[in-house]
Amino acid sequence: MSTAVSVLPIGCGGDELLGMLHTPADAGAAVGVLIVVGGPQYRVGSHRQFVTAARALAAGGYPVLRFDYRGMGDSAAQVRTFEAVNEDIRAAIDAFCKAVPTLHSVVLYGLCDAASAVMMYAAGDARVGGLIVLNPWARTQATQAATHLRHYYVQRFLQPAFWRKLFSARFNPLRAGRELLSSVGRVWRGGSGTQGPSSTHFLERMLAGITGFPGRVLVLISEHDLTAKEFLQLCQSDARWRKAMGAARVQQVPLTGADHTFSTRADLDAANRHALDWLTAAGSASKPVSR
Repeated sequence: MSTAVSVLPIGCGGDELLGMLHTPADAGAAVGVLIVVGGPQYRVGSHRQFVTAARALAAGGYPVLRFDYRGMGDSAAQVRTFEAVNEDIRAAIDAFCKAVPTLHSVVLYGLCDAASAVMMYAAGDARVGGLIVLNPWARTQATQAATHLRHYYVQRFLQPAFWRKLFSARFNPLRAGRELLSSVGRVWRGGSGTQGPSSTHFLERMLAGITGFPGRVLVLISEHDLTAKEFLQLCQSDARWRKAMGAARVQQVPLTGADHTFSTRADLDAANRHALDWLTAAGSASKPVSR
């Protein structure tokens, strides 16, 4: 299906955000996808993925708006973190619904910290009908340390290069031991409930958001990504997260061989196919947009 692309300015708190609106040839779509682009990055290489995803979803018949929140990319104002973009997401949905008046619901799409941002936002806006989140950011000292212990150190012990280095002058056992003990200590402290307040705060907001959101959720998890593994570690170690991710409306899909940004075209195409299939299946459950 052919698509058209146009620039969509978005007003937010006196600043102007820049959005790119991808519209399918067939008018009258009831469901649109808002891609929240998080973190400073170039739109080349693996981070071209948002352009590619927008084109693929629009070719599948869904209007797509991708935008930079304030302080990122082509949008004005001071740089802010993913924890402070609720107003930006709301302004983008306002502009999207005005530009495409046939919309009945909006699906929020985000990778990494943008995935975390949309999870925090979703429950507070009745216009949001679904979430597509890729490798959500859930890092704390405890989850990072536990993930490194489980996936980094174990894999290192199985690599021939590690043992060659062990018996060479390039290996510093004291330094390696300190790093390992430090990771163990962070895991133990995390299990004792001593995570930093800022980390705990955004994770609690994410949990409240996903628990209070009644719509369907697609979670895409890359096999070769420590960020994704940290999110899985959180879901395994915390009963509340385990329950939230185990809900019938949440579909979790592992993507074998994929890295954090789906940097090969085959992996990105697979992620886009999963998103399109999920959108098609979720279409009948879309909610009316409150204007």
